[in-house]
Amino acid sequence: MPPSYDLLVIGDANPDVIFGPLTGPLAFGQREQLVDAGSLTLGGSAAIMACGAARLGLRVAFAGRVGDDEAGRYMRDALTARGVDTRALRTDATRPTPLTVVLTQGEDRAILTSPGTLTTVSGDDVPEELLADTRHVHAASYFLQPRLAADLPRLLRTARWHGASTSLDTQDDPSGQWDRAALDAVLTETDILLPNAQEALHLAGTPTGGSPERAAELLAARVPLVVVKNGAAGALCHNGHTLLTAPGLPLTPVDTVGAGDSFDAGFIAALLDGRPPHEALRVAVACGSLSTRAHGGTPAQPTRDEVLAHTTPSGAYAS
Repeated sequence: MPPSYDLLVIGDANPDVIFGPLTGPLAFGQREQLVDAGSLTLGGSAAIMACGAARLGLRVAFAGRVGDDEAGRYMRDALTARGVDTRALRTDATRPTPLTVVLTQGEDRAILTSPGTLTTVSGDDVPEELLADTRHVHAASYFLQPRLAADLPRLLRTARWHGASTSLDTQDDPSGQWDRAALDAVLTETDILLPNAQEALHLAGTPTGGSPERAAELLAARVPLVVVKNGAAGALCHNGHTLLTAPGLPLTPVDTVGAGDSFDAGFIAALLDGRPPHEALRVAVACGSLSTRAHGGTPAQPTRDEVLAHTTPSGAYAS
């Protein structure tokens, strides 16, 4: 029998409170500052990616933890409403649901996260039957979830044994340590690595301000396919032999929160559709770009038809 799911996403799920854009430095001293927009929306890299993939028509399951609180119920309801199977999203009675505040300023943002259940989620929260019943497994926010990070090599190895492909988006490391030795065990079981340009530089051990292309080449010696998100410049990927690039989609963003996660969803969805990497790269850029049309990571995530309207069958952008 074919797998029940196209994609299993493992990782973080939390509400995002997004404010911005700030027009000056953040002021303390009980000063009140006004911004143009504020929103409460579904957040967490893994959760946003799962929603983006479901929006593209994939059959998606999610595994992780939320607290037994209003924020946790909000996340479960929001994921379910977007077509994501949440039966493996566990409720933790001992820790609160994580919360994130995002402050935007121009094209940059500051992110404040209260970890909550991120410190307790582990490999035990991921049913083996799900690992055996999906075409692809994606993990996100590696550095935010230490217990899950330690279990990821086993989880991804099990998924691959059952025939699934695997991917990882580490996101930022709040500690600034970027423990590449510990990460090697995970990368050994990872088919596709999906960092942004700055994360790629850190993961590759190259100096800040270096070349994302060089970082991708170095990382491709450890992972079969490295896909690097490079903001308005587009994206690139490297398989250890060939560098492929895709330009950015001309678009004025409203809010870039979660754009990289929507990019991830587009790339994986395109590969599962049987598209080669150069086409998947264009589809992913379109997904990430189109997701910036509204505030928050999920409200403007594109449908498959919207992506097709912005790309040709060969993956190039439509005029």
